[in-house]
Amino acid sequence: MGKWRMSTKMRDAHAEKRSTTSWLCSVDAYNMLTAGPYTRLADCPEVRMCANVYADLISNMTLYLMQNTAKGDVRIRNEMSKKLDIEPNRLMTRKTFMYNLVNTLMLAGEGNQVTYPRFRDDLIDNLEPLRPSRISFMDTDDGYLIRYGDKYFSPDEVLHFTINPDSDRPWIGTGYKAVLKDVIKGLRQAGETKQALMESPAPSIIVKVDGLTEEFASKEGRQKLSSQYLDSSENGRPWFIPSEAFEIEQIKPLTLNDLAIAKNLEIDKRTVAGIFGVPPFLVGVGDFNAEEYNNFVGSRIMSKAKGIEQELTRKLLYSPDLYWKFNSRSLYSYSLSDIISAGGAMNDRGAMSRNEWRDWIGMSPREDMEELLMLENYLPTNKLGDQKKLNGGDE
Repeated sequence: MGKWRMSTKMRDAHAEKRSTTSWLCSVDAYNMLTAGPYTRLADCPEVRMCANVYADLISNMTLYLMQNTAKGDVRIRNEMSKKLDIEPNRLMTRKTFMYNLVNTLMLAGEGNQVTYPRFRDDLIDNLEPLRPSRISFMDTDDGYLIRYGDKYFSPDEVLHFTINPDSDRPWIGTGYKAVLKDVIKGLRQAGETKQALMESPAPSIIVKVDGLTEEFASKEGRQKLSSQYLDSSENGRPWFIPSEAFEIEQIKPLTLNDLAIAKNLEIDKRTVAGIFGVPPFLVGVGDFNAEEYNNFVGSRIMSKAKGIEQELTRKLLYSPDLYWKFNSRSLYSYSLSDIISAGGAMNDRGAMSRNEWRDWIGMSPREDMEELLMLENYLPTNKLGDQKKLNGGDE
């Protein structure tokens, strides 16, 4: 008897162990232990919208090769400037190349993007973006190495662009993965709830039935009542029901506003936009604000662009008086009247020619507009005493 009891206990223990093991391998256990299925940053529409804003604006800017001179910095136009601004890669334009660079930097690369510069005859031949899925970083005693597949590169052999540097290893970027984890979870849950309501909406009609009736006591009876009184083969035909047994009320179906999902969704979108520093109206929340947009371009966009400029300058240029610079003026939100007003003021003071002014508004130059015109009372400081009004007029 005791032996039979021991076998039963052992069998129950094994069954419980198998049940526990099966549960740990199930999808429900994975979702519970990991706080839900894994979602990449690139799979969240709001995160992708923010990254696309940076990638689109930065890739729109013309890349200038600048040179320091005694009278100020001037733009250099040569084959090297053409190479990086027009065709940095033999398969891509500058627009496509920069878009991919910034998009990888903010999403797939998790704060890092590595490009291999290929040279021929000591000249830049091709800038080849490396696949972020095959890149890893290895610390060394005096820095780090970049592993790409079975190859190793030192930092001075490649272009390594970073954002949000790590505290312990400031040469490695960290991206936005950690700070966006909870926000993405809320956005994903809101999307799933919205999809569930769209696929299985709440009923718009509730029917009160006398519970004492024999038909209402069983499932088959309720189905019979439904098919007998509520179903209609022709749309628009009235229903005829006994007033003693039924009372029908029409209600509004459950909406996203009833669950406050729409409000929470807006808050999450603003949170994502705030983490990336993007104005909320660029992700579909709020109205356009020109001042806020211009501030975004001058601060956030140019901050990311400066990192790209400096990496290109220190790795691709040997001359100490040369550097790369993005032209940010084309990104600002200006009206035509603002451009004309600013250009007119600079032209009146001799700060720019009329052809330069015409170029601002997209017009071709004219030969008769190269001469500088100034108002007569705009004089150099050493000529202020020569004014006619101080010397007796015409005399």
